[in-house]
Amino acid sequence: RGARVLGLDRHHPPHDQGSSHGETRITRQAIGEGMEYVPLALRAHQLWREIEAESGETLLRQVGALLISAPALGGVHHGKHDFLEQTLAAASAFAIPHEILTPAEVRARYPLLRLANHEVAYFEPGAGLVYPECCIAAELALARSHGAKVRLGEAALAIEPDGGGVRVVTDSASYEAARAVVCAGPWIGGLLGGPFEALQLHRQTQHWFEPDDPAAFAPDRFPVFIWMHGRGEGEWFYGFPRDPDRGGVKIAAEQFATITADPDSLDRLATKAEAQAVHARHVAGRIEGLPPAWLRSAACVYTTAPASRFIVGPDPARARVIAVSACSGHGFKHSPAIGEAVAAWALENERPAILAPFGPDNLYAG
Repeated sequence: RGARVLGLDRHHPPHDQGSSHGETRITRQAIGEGMEYVPLALRAHQLWREIEAESGETLLRQVGALLISAPALGGVHHGKHDFLEQTLAAASAFAIPHEILTPAEVRARYPLLRLANHEVAYFEPGAGLVYPECCIAAELALARSHGAKVRLGEAALAIEPDGGGVRVVTDSASYEAARAVVCAGPWIGGLLGGPFEALQLHRQTQHWFEPDDPAAFAPDRFPVFIWMHGRGEGEWFYGFPRDPDRGGVKIAAEQFATITADPDSLDRLATKAEAQAVHARHVAGRIEGLPPAWLRSAACVYTTAPASRFIVGPDPARARVIAVSACSGHGFKHSPAIGEAVAAWALENERPAILAPFGPDNLYAG
């Protein structure tokens, strides 16, 4: 776009200190969190392919995804009590290819998955996974190749008005710009203050188990899945095919009961005991051939807004500052589309329609 751009990060991305690591992230096109997210997901898939073509990296694998739920129970996911129904509605509204499968049909296609008789599965062939560390590395390399300056290991301490623009003060320098885009994740409350201090931080864990037959969990034989098996917010889990390079089938759940006050004090050591608890609660009896043979675990942090919404909009306290957080644990799949739209906003001084539903007023939602 011909702009002079400086990127600052207190760490050295791709890193494991925020919400964009853990080897894989699910990407879906029919978004059960709300219709307003679907245009972001569709555009993001186009952009992943463009970034792949320019970088030569493999970033998106459309292995297909299953969303498993019991309609009579009304499975809860990211604050939505009708997540399956919302996903179906989004698929229909945007003509996204999909199927509804019975337990027998799922077992015929994926023999390792043991659905209960009262469960059904939504299958989306265009869904799959992205590799967050690879995506970030490729994007930073392309940014630099197009002239962006990137300063890493430099923490922003304050953002101040500066005439008609802004001044960013770091732990080693200060910089003036026409606009600032703040994507500080769990640190955004401390940096911008005000309503952003109301965001909640939730520690999450991810775990890898080695299957009995690794080939049976290969990406061409096993899907990405989200499995809602009860009524409550914590009664669901998700997983991926086996990683062909590092090994292990990644399984994770989410928790929102425990709130972390300070991102720098987050316990980043996920333990074998946590992995075994996730396996016993969710995996046992549902996935054949995946014993609790623990390989490794990782922790991350969700920066969560009320109702698990996105926050992408102007900082109420600072003109010419665009805040891009929180994404409430389901943002990475949309990230290139958000980035494209925010770049247009920063340079053209007009909010793109695709971002209109995600302003900071979500911080005051009930």
